[in-house]
Amino acid sequence: MQRTAELWGLDADVGTLQQEDGRAYFDIETSRPEDAWRTSSRFFVFDHGAIVDHLGARPLVTRLAQGFRSAAAVVIEGGAFGYFRHAWRFGLFFIFPFLLVGLGMGISLALATYPLWLGLGLWQLPLGIAPGYLFFAKLFIPWSDRFHTLHLFSDWEMAVAVSRLDNAIVNDWIEASTQAARQAFELPADEYVISSHSMGSSMAAQTIGLLLEREPELFAGKRVVFVTLGGATLQCALLRSASVLRARVGLIAGAKNVTWLEVQCLTDVISFYKSSVTALTGHPDAPQPRLVFLRIKNMLFADRYKRIKLDFLRVHRQYVLASDRRSNFDFGLMTAGPLAAVTFRRFSGEWGQDAELDYPQGAVNGELH
Repeated sequence: MQRTAELWGLDADVGTLQQEDGRAYFDIETSRPEDAWRTSSRFFVFDHGAIVDHLGARPLVTRLAQGFRSAAAVVIEGGAFGYFRHAWRFGLFFIFPFLLVGLGMGISLALATYPLWLGLGLWQLPLGIAPGYLFFAKLFIPWSDRFHTLHLFSDWEMAVAVSRLDNAIVNDWIEASTQAARQAFELPADEYVISSHSMGSSMAAQTIGLLLEREPELFAGKRVVFVTLGGATLQCALLRSASVLRARVGLIAGAKNVTWLEVQCLTDVISFYKSSVTALTGHPDAPQPRLVFLRIKNMLFADRYKRIKLDFLRVHRQYVLASDRRSNFDFGLMTAGPLAAVTFRRFSGEWGQDAELDYPQGAVNGELH
């Protein structure tokens, strides 16, 4: 946040992470030296890192088996077809880790069975198994970490679980987050910003959608902005079993007082560029999210962009990271700065003296994230 503050000429005071009644949060206060306003934002953190850690802590064989099982589920449930139909680059992102590991397994199998294809006796087969195992477990898997391969295996496991809602750990997380979010919405604020990134967008849709199922009028009298970064909600929503998720997307899109911003980038392959999540989830008549397009090339210095542009996961994370240059989107400015989040529907990146909240003079902006 400090880099964001320096970039936009702000002063920022970032508080420490607090824990209260099962909710994690921290506060940020921003101001601008030459102006009288002050923005107070409270960030509630809904982190599903514990689920990822749980999936990553299992034995290698289990992670591989469950990953391939999840890939098969995505194909059988029509997800893969939808990916290639609506965002072919996302389809390639889907198959990439499984093709890579499949290649490694093929090489390992060739090494393990070399006595057979060399015409040697079966008694020498154990001599081939050892190099095959060592290649895969000690060379290939560590080398593939540069592509976050096993992490992607877990990511697809989680995608299937979020779609089907058949995993107790995922369901418990959604329920706990729903209760924590309900408490957060009881706090007074000028604007409530629900921001999510990548897989978190499906988790956010499940959570906020569940809230609206239980309390359809929850947002009455509130100003709510639902911001999805990276356009990856369809990763889960296109699976045939994700009927609950698709229904909840419709609830959010149709909710009064909710503005939905979908932030996308052409050079981010892990997104459904220019796709409408509401239309593709069966709600063509619902208000469509306002698409906001950014160019990461315009956000970073040229040398920095050159270093990361071929790392698709690093590019995908840039939505929520600090920028080097002012542009039409900045996550820190949107969530903790003086501008209303809805301003970023049309924000040009120009900072003027009148670039403040469109609230009555002297109002305090408290944002919940």
